[in-house]
Amino acid sequence: MGYVIGGVELETDADGYLLEPDYSEEAVHVIAAADNIELTPRHWEIINYLRDEYREQGHTPNFRNMLKGVSEFWPDVDSKALYDLFPLGPAKQGAKIAGLPQPYGKGGY
Repeated sequence: MGYVIGGVELETDADGYLLEPDYSEEAVHVIAAADNIELTPRHWEIINYLRDEYREQGHTPNFRNMLKGVSEFWPDVDSKALYDLFPLGPAKQGAKIAGLPQPYGKGGY
């Protein structure tokens, strides 16, 4: 399975995560559509946060650290709010839709 982004088929692992990050907006739209996620401005806030973390740390945070990090720009965020955005798991599905490789272990560091 792969995603066609910019006319090029990008390789994925068995779970549909890109093997190499793709930071294009088109990647997000293609992967979100494949996961039946209708993007909102809140989705984009989380996607941009995960992309920034990946660029800075080389991987994305686990759910607990993600919740803590997101609370810096979304003060009243809670687990339910993040699961409403990414029902299959905010740390994992969020990273996938952000066009990032599969997170370590159970969702990052």
